[in-house]
Amino acid sequence: MSGRYSEHDHEHYERPRRHTRPRTKERPRYDDAVDGVVVTVDRGRFTLLIDGTRVMAMKARPLGRKGVVVGDRVRVVGDTSGAVGSLARIVEVTERLTTLRRTAEDDDPVERVIVSNAEQLVIVTALADPEPQPRLIDRALVAAYDAGMQPLLCLTKADLADPETLLSTYRSLGVPWVVTSRGGDLTALRDRLRERTSVLVGSSGVGKSTLVNALVPDAGRDVGHVNAVTGRGRHTSTSAFMLALPDLEGWIIDTPGIRSFGLAHVQPEDLIGAFPDLDEMTGDCPRGCTHGEDEPECGLDDAVTAGRADPERVSSFRRLLAARSDPAY
Repeated sequence: MSGRYSEHDHEHYERPRRHTRPRTKERPRYDDAVDGVVVTVDRGRFTLLIDGTRVMAMKARPLGRKGVVVGDRVRVVGDTSGAVGSLARIVEVTERLTTLRRTAEDDDPVERVIVSNAEQLVIVTALADPEPQPRLIDRALVAAYDAGMQPLLCLTKADLADPETLLSTYRSLGVPWVVTSRGGDLTALRDRLRERTSVLVGSSGVGKSTLVNALVPDAGRDVGHVNAVTGRGRHTSTSAFMLALPDLEGWIIDTPGIRSFGLAHVQPEDLIGAFPDLDEMTGDCPRGCTHGEDEPECGLDDAVTAGRADPERVSSFRRLLAARSDPAY
């Protein structure tokens, strides 16, 4: 036994301290990082577009749990040559201008970011085969307004049904729309996509991938069919994918088909902000008024009675409000 310790000294039994380098708050500057955009995500690997070159990358550890989604503008270090087997590293995600979110259900606290930095949400719905789903359209509109995105209603398969029935429901909201048919002219749609980043959403079988293949002939997106028994489409797109529209100087993002659009992240009382003309008529509403149909003394009712508000527009707004507030909607 050393003369320094006795058998009763606690220090004698302590584990030797590790000689580690002290932590520092300084982080790498990554001055040599280059800019890129995420075009698709697959099992923890990210395909980026850097100066026209496709680059495979992974997320750097300092980003932690921070999600990286299609549309993100990122800064990248490492091998950005795009050569087979090369792998770069995403070290920073720049601030997102818009974020499109949804949840599995309205009471689900976990929200999922679909895409980022898109300016326009193109809600694709078939007029037949499968039948239109107005409730899903309403929920997608609510998500678009909440994200600060411009909605566009794209009605496909106009050769199978008259679009007017569905359009009459949304005309009072002022939602822009385009109508397409199988093998038809896409000039109106192209004009709406020009110089914008647009994301296409809709249920399976409505024709999203068909539109993408027509707009970008070498896209090669798989096209599915609609089940004759259930009336539902089969998922053909399994992940979001961002494609350039060189002739239009824009981008489109194809997304997998959806069957629900949870809105747990949207506060019903904030929806009125997307309708400035109606919002200015709610100044005299009681505190806590949600501007719903059952609210007493709502300023929207007074505006309709006085002829200052379009009854159909107020009714359409309240339908969207119900889409968020009513879990059964």
